[in-house]
Amino acid sequence: MYLQYINPTSAATINDAISVSSTEPNNIAAPRLVDQNGDCGHALAVVSQPLPEVPRWESAPRVVPSMDAVVKVFCVHTAPNFSLPWQRKKQYSSSSSGFVIGGRRVLTNAHSVDHHTQVKLKKRGSDTKYLATVLAIGTECDIAMLTVSDDEFWEGISPVKFGCLPALQDAVTVVGYPIGGDTISVTSGVVSRMEILSYVHGSTELLGMQIDAAINSGNSGGPAFNDKGKCVGIAFQSLKHEDAENIGYVIPIPVIMHFIEDYEKNGAYTGFPILGIEWQKMENPDLRMSMGMGPDQKGVRIRRIEPTSPESQLLKPSDVILSFDGVNIANDGTVPFRHGERIGFSYLVSQKYIGDNAVVKVLRNSETLEFNIKLAKHKELIPSHIEGKRPSYYIIAGFVFTAVSLPYLRSEFGNLFDVPIKLLDKHLHAMAQSIDEQLVVVSQVLVADINIGYEDIVNNQVLTFNGMPVKDLKSLASMVENCDDEYLKFGLEYNQMVVLQTNTARAATLDILTTHCISSAMSDDLMTKENALEEVQSTLDDPKTRDTILEEVQETKDIF
Repeated sequence: MYLQYINPTSAATINDAISVSSTEPNNIAAPRLVDQNGDCGHALAVVSQPLPEVPRWESAPRVVPSMDAVVKVFCVHTAPNFSLPWQRKKQYSSSSSGFVIGGRRVLTNAHSVDHHTQVKLKKRGSDTKYLATVLAIGTECDIAMLTVSDDEFWEGISPVKFGCLPALQDAVTVVGYPIGGDTISVTSGVVSRMEILSYVHGSTELLGMQIDAAINSGNSGGPAFNDKGKCVGIAFQSLKHEDAENIGYVIPIPVIMHFIEDYEKNGAYTGFPILGIEWQKMENPDLRMSMGMGPDQKGVRIRRIEPTSPESQLLKPSDVILSFDGVNIANDGTVPFRHGERIGFSYLVSQKYIGDNAVVKVLRNSETLEFNIKLAKHKELIPSHIEGKRPSYYIIAGFVFTAVSLPYLRSEFGNLFDVPIKLLDKHLHAMAQSIDEQLVVVSQVLVADINIGYEDIVNNQVLTFNGMPVKDLKSLASMVENCDDEYLKFGLEYNQMVVLQTNTARAATLDILTTHCISSAMSDDLMTKENALEEVQSTLDDPKTRDTILEEVQETKDIF
């Protein structure tokens, strides 16, 4: 069993052949040939039943106005190649759904426009695609906001109106452009569950709404309406399991409004705050007694605190959190939600904004304390996303150094279950000790004479350089570039050592880059002004490269 976000409809799937069986309509009798005696097969007379009157299209009932606010989203994606970070993957196209809200804006899913190079929108019943601009992408909540500069696009469209969070068994209608056709599609169902849900694209946990309406590829970003025609959610992922059918998930109204208000308040998407702790349930009576809890006290025990979070200065391991902003927390970590429902207390945290304060009541050594904590964003040692940036890398003597991220692990190993134990453990359990700490690895070695014997080093963490600890990729590149020692000494995991002669390594780097058609030894985010000038000079100093440039200039001159 696994959750997956609904992929935008790929152009390849649209072209799949669809076989349609041809049969006689039930309500129209086809003409047939009969003879005078009633026997078929002889062309003696033609007897036909009268055809019913064709209905006029003008007499058809008018659609719900909110349907016209649902648009089709066309996106061209060019994703980074995390295994070869100086390249990008081949571009591909997709289609998904979106809908118009107030302020000349359109909402869709973040994964529908992830790594976009071009986004276009098409209105219902229109044959024109309009270029769109991406205003904000909320990776955590899987929501993106778009706009269109062409005034013609907004003519005749009324934005959707938002409703309240629906109750269980309330009817919902999902509208969008899923696989199977080009026109708008409508599926109906009911709300079957409301709980804290794992958002696959964002690798986060936020409030989610489960429905039993079919949600398929291309439905991504489409609105879910209640029976009054008001939007109550955005379709974004489904459950794939051999024993499960028609289980879809919708981003509910509180998450949507948090995204919109965050953008309006800050002029950009800043994200959802977290309480930077790991906690333990307190359901065991002996555990509660040992922590000095009274019979009427409930809460959860803090196991670990993120060193980069503001609460690390106030809270301590083994503190028992009794309440958050005046709401008591149960021993299983839940809080009252609605009548007859409970939900994880992280919901209370997700309702806040980054920079907001929250009052946290804790029990410490049988004493009740209150702290006013400023909430911040989560700092991951291995980030779940790189927020649309290009991957960072640094190359010296064929050694490719890069910072590990979740997309990098997926690119290298496919399934996370195939990730080496040490890297997987760091992804699941390690905490960043500083705000700029990264996990740096030798991702591969581009084979050359200078690195003989090191060819098999792959995805090995770099711990030290010339005896100095490696904190992040930028500091490693800076230390190597400014090194005056005779040797470059890299200390890797498992006590492995890489030693290179400094001048020889630098001289070999340019040839290796040329061989592999790599334009720069480092990504732009690592490059200083001095590095850029040195790269230009080294390129001009190299006879092969200089001759190639001169030949290209001569060819261009001959053409013109």
